[in-house]
Amino acid sequence: MAATSAAAMAIPLLINLLRGTSDLASVTTTHAKLLKLGADSSVASSNHLLAAYCRCGSTALAHHVFDGMLDRNVVSWTALMSGYASSGQPSAAFALLRTMARSGVPPNAFTFSTAASACALLANAGLGRQVHARAEVSGDARDNFVATALVGMYGKSCRVGDARAVFDAMPATARSAVSWGSMLSVYAQNALGHDAIQLFTEFRTNGQDMAPNHFMLSSVVNACAGVGRLGIGKCVHGMVLRLGHEDNDVIAVALLDMYSKCGCYEYSKMVFDRIKQPSVIPYTSIIVATAKYGLGSTALSLFSEMVDRGVQPISVTLIGVLHACSHSGLVDAGLQLLRSMRSKYGIAPCASHYTCAVDMLGRAGRLEAAFELANEARVEGNDDLMLWSSLLSACRNHKRLDLATMAGEKVSEFSTTMAWEKVSELSQEVAGALVVMSNTYDSAGQADEAAAVRSDMRRRGIQKVPGCSWIEIKDVTYMFYVGKVSPAGERAGEVMLLLDELECKMREKGYKGRLGSDRVFDGYEEDGDEQGKGVMVGVHSEMLALGFGLLVIPKGMGIIRVMKNLRMCCDCHEAFKLISAIVEREFVVRDLNRFHHFRMGSCSCNDYW
Repeated sequence: MAATSAAAMAIPLLINLLRGTSDLASVTTTHAKLLKLGADSSVASSNHLLAAYCRCGSTALAHHVFDGMLDRNVVSWTALMSGYASSGQPSAAFALLRTMARSGVPPNAFTFSTAASACALLANAGLGRQVHARAEVSGDARDNFVATALVGMYGKSCRVGDARAVFDAMPATARSAVSWGSMLSVYAQNALGHDAIQLFTEFRTNGQDMAPNHFMLSSVVNACAGVGRLGIGKCVHGMVLRLGHEDNDVIAVALLDMYSKCGCYEYSKMVFDRIKQPSVIPYTSIIVATAKYGLGSTALSLFSEMVDRGVQPISVTLIGVLHACSHSGLVDAGLQLLRSMRSKYGIAPCASHYTCAVDMLGRAGRLEAAFELANEARVEGNDDLMLWSSLLSACRNHKRLDLATMAGEKVSEFSTTMAWEKVSELSQEVAGALVVMSNTYDSAGQADEAAAVRSDMRRRGIQKVPGCSWIEIKDVTYMFYVGKVSPAGERAGEVMLLLDELECKMREKGYKGRLGSDRVFDGYEEDGDEQGKGVMVGVHSEMLALGFGLLVIPKGMGIIRVMKNLRMCCDCHEAFKLISAIVEREFVVRDLNRFHHFRMGSCSCNDYW
C-alpha cells in the first residue's frame, strides 16, 4: 500500500520533469523510471514523453513511444507531427496527417496549424491547399493559429493573393500581432515592399491599439530597405526605440541593411557600433554595406576585426569582401582571399565567389586573367550566365570586341540551350547580357551583327525591363522613366527648364553630352548599356529625378537621394558630378551595383565602377 502511494506521488513529479527539459539524457532517465512504475502506458504520460523527445530532436525515439501507445488522442498525433516539422522533416509531418485521417482521430486547430507550417517548410501550395480545405470543412480555418499558419504557408509558396485572402477572412477581433506580422512578412519576403508598408499603416490604424512585435518591426524595416523608403524607415526606427527593441539583433541587422540601402552608410555604421557582441550576421551585413559604397579598405579592416574576435565567416561574408575589392580596385587582396579561403576558413569557393573575382579582374582591365579564371571555375546553369555576363560587360567597357565576342558566344549558347521555362525565369539576366552584346557591336561599327542580336531577342520574346529612377519626398515616392517627366506633375515644365539651364552651365565646364528632351538615343541605352554609348529618345530617368529633387527639396535640407533599377551610365555620372559643383549640393545615387556619393564635382567611386 505504501509502495503504491509512493508511486502515485512520484509519477506527477516525473511528468513535471519532462515538461521543461530538453536534455535527452534526462528524458531517457525519466522514461526508464516511468517504465519501472508502469506509468508509461497512460495516454497522458506517453504524450509528455513524446513531446519531450521531440524537444530534444529525437524523432526516432518519439516515434518509438508513439508506436507503443495502445491508445492515441489528437495530442499524440499533433505532438509527433510538430516534432517532425521542428526537426526539418516536414514531409514526415504531413504524412502523419494523412495517417491520422485513417485512424479515426479528428484533428484540431493545433493539428492544422502544425500541418500548414510543415507545408510552408516544403513551400508546397498544393499540399497546403489540402490542409486549408480540411480546416474549412472542420470549421477551424478562421482560428487565429490556423489562419496565421495558412498565411505563412501561402507566402512561402509565393501565393501572396491566397495569403491575403486568408488574412482578410479572419475576423478583425481574431487578428493578433502575430497574424498581422505574418501577412506583413509575406509581402516583404516576396519583394512587395510598398504593400508591406501599406499593411503596416493599416495595422497602426486598425490594429486595436496592439503594439508591433520585433518580428513585425524587422519585416517593415526590410520592406523599407527593398524599396528605398528612408523616411518611413526612420519613423519605424523611432518606434523601435520607443518600444525598447533597440537591443534586438534581428531588428538591428534590419536597420543596418535599411540605412545602407537608402544611401545612409554613416547611420548603418552607427547601428552596427551599438551592437554589443556582433555575430557573423551583423558583421556580414556591415561588410556588404561597405562594399556597396566601394570602401574596400574599410571592408577589409572590418573583416580582420571580425576574424580577430573569433567570429567565423560564412560564404556570404567572403562574397561581400570580394565585392568590396572589386569596386575598389583591390585586385591582389581579392585574389589572395579567393585562393586562401578554403585553407583559412574552411569555405570552398562557389560560383558567386568566382563571379565576384572575375568581375574584379574585368573592372581592372585584366581581361585575359579574368577569362582564365572564368574557365577555371567551371560553373553551370544560372551561375554560368551571371559569370559570363559580368565578363562580357567588362570587355565592352574596355573596348575589347574580340574577347566580348567570345563571352557573348557563351551567353548566347547558354540562352539557346536552356529550356524555355528557365529562360523565362532568367529573362532579365539573359536580356541584359544580350543588350550589352548588341551595344558592343554598335560601338565597334558592326551594325549588322547588332541588329541580328536584337532581332533574335524579339523573335524569342526577350525584353529588358525599362530603366527607371525614383526619389522620395515627404514620404511620397516619385517614379521616373526615360523621357517621361509627367510624375513631376505641374512642375514638369520647370524640371526641363532647369535641366536646360544646367546643361548650358555644364558645357561651359567642358561637358560634351546633352540633357534636353530633344536628345536622340537608341532605346537600348537606358535598358542595358553599361557605358551609355547607345542612342535613345528623351532624358535619362535619373536626370529627371534629380531635376525634380533640385526643384522641390530646398537647399540646406540635406542630401538628395535617387534610386535606380539599372546601372548608372557614364554620361549621367559625369553630369551628376558637374551639377553637384554647380549647385553646391550633395547627391547619393543607388544603382544596380553600388552607391555613388556626389559632392563638389567628384564621386565617392573615384570613377572606378
